[in-house]
Amino acid sequence: MIEQTIRIDAPPERVWAYFTDPGKLARWWGRAEADPRPGGTLRVAMDGGPEPVMRGEFVELAPYERLVFTFGWEPGPGVPDVAPGASRVEVDLRPDGTGTVVTVRHGGLPATLGGETTDGWRIVLGRLAKEAAAGL
Repeated sequence: MIEQTIRIDAPPERVWAYFTDPGKLARWWGRAEADPRPGGTLRVAMDGGPEPVMRGEFVELAPYERLVFTFGWEPGPGVPDVAPGASRVEVDLRPDGTGTVVTVRHGGLPATLGGETTDGWRIVLGRLAKEAAAGL
């Protein structure tokens, strides 16, 4: 299980929107399709590298507090061999003064992808923090 925590200088309501609104997802993660309801699609065409496409679905949504989605990759050259929906990401949002502490837990991945995935989350959560704090 990969776990990362970051404090974002934005309220939980704003951070939530950056996980559920396709336009806001695109600002930090990649071109996105999102239907934020249990069973709804989450698809993100990542920027950089071989431009892999993450595909999963929303499992649980507790507005401004927690969301859970499945995670995997559409097949392609240089893309990790994790089928769409094969792993699970849990995101917890906790108010912290005027900001939000975001904890991401990503489980169900092959051990060989631990380092790469840890680095990937560190990079995109940094982008999320910058975008959500700017509030654009």
